[in-house]
This record gives sequence, C-alpha cells and structure tokens, in this order.
Amino acid sequence: MILSPSLLAADITKLDRELDKAVEMGAKYIHIDIMDGIFVPNKTWDPSLLSSFPKNCSLYKDVHIMVADPKVQGKAFALAGADNVTFHLEACHSKEEIIDIINDLHSFGIHAGLSLKPNTDVKEIIPYLPYLDMVLVMSVEPGKGGQAFIPSALDKIKTLREEIDKNGLPCKIEVDGGINETTGKQCIDAGVDILVAGSYLYGHDDYVARAKALFDHA
Repeated sequence: MILSPSLLAADITKLDRELDKAVEMGAKYIHIDIMDGIFVPNKTWDPSLLSSFPKNCSLYKDVHIMVADPKVQGKAFALAGADNVTFHLEACHSKEEIIDIINDLHSFGIHAGLSLKPNTDVKEIIPYLPYLDMVLVMSVEPGKGGQAFIPSALDKIKTLREEIDKNGLPCKIEVDGGINETTGKQCIDAGVDILVAGSYLYGHDDYVARAKALFDHA
C-alpha cells in the first residue's frame, strides 16, 4: 500500500513542515488537489504551488485536477513538475479527448490518471485502463475535504482490481475521500494500491501513529 497524504488538509503556509510530516508518516506520495471553481465549486492552487516545493523533496507529486479544461491544466501541471496528473472522466466529452489527454501527459514524461465521481458507473472507466498508470476512485463528492466515505466506492475498487489483474495491467488503483483506519482497511481489502488521506492525518499530533494504523492493514 502507498500512502498519499492530502495537502488539502495541511497548513499550506507551512509547506516545508507539512511535507516533512508526510515523510515522517512513511508516505511516498503527496496528493495535491487542484480545483478551478468551475468543475467543482471550490478553488485551490495554480501550478506555481509546485515551484514552492523544496528542491530536495523526495515525495512523488500526485496531482489531481478537478477542472473544466483538463488538457490545458494537465499540461501546465506537467510542466510545473508533477509526477502524475489525474483528470476527471466527467470533464471530457469523448473517448478521443480522454485518450488525447493521456497521450499528452505521457509525452511530458509523467504518469497519467483518470478519476470518476461517486455517481459515475465504474464501467465507464474500464475501456481506458490499458492506457492509464492510475485510476482514482472518488469516495466522496469532489470539491472539499472532510466528507464521509461513500461505501459504493468499495464495489468499484473490487471491479477495477478484477479487471486490472485479469488483464495483467500495470494501472494502480487510488481512492480518495473519507479515509480513516476503518475505511482504509476496507479499501485495502477491496484491492486498492494507494490511499489518499487528509483530515485523518493532518491537524493531529499523532499523525505518525495514524499513518501506521493504515500501513498495519496493508
């Protein structure tokens, strides 16, 4: 299991310290939620955030763009230093557009992920699995942190795990939203590879112990 702490729940004014905390947690990834105020109601950061990262930061920059123009924003974050950009299936209008964005991201030498909202049928994302490095199952409605886990995400993870394993694909499964010790274990048991956790970890003095509780279930 890979842990990807979410900066959405961190104190961004103390970025270096919050990134250090992620390393202390045993995380290999850092999850960066990008919102444009159009695709989702809230708005967060632009690509300049990545230039604020310390040069010696070893964390894999796991960028999730919840935006209406994934082709433009995907390129911007790729050029800014993202290691992976995950965009939303629902922001696109055709299979050709989705494949085009995936190819674009790969052309910049980074990984490409595709995400689906809780109400989107998991079958819609299955045709893209051979092209992807990651698929992100949203277990809350995208747009803000601190929401409760939606259990239907578990069935989606199980379906994706079966498809990926059956076809020998390298695509990883990530889940984001409402992750804590209980829901994290459920997702791991369902077959997830990457757990995104925000408010469960950040804002607590015992963040290392909380992260260990997630790893102990892996």
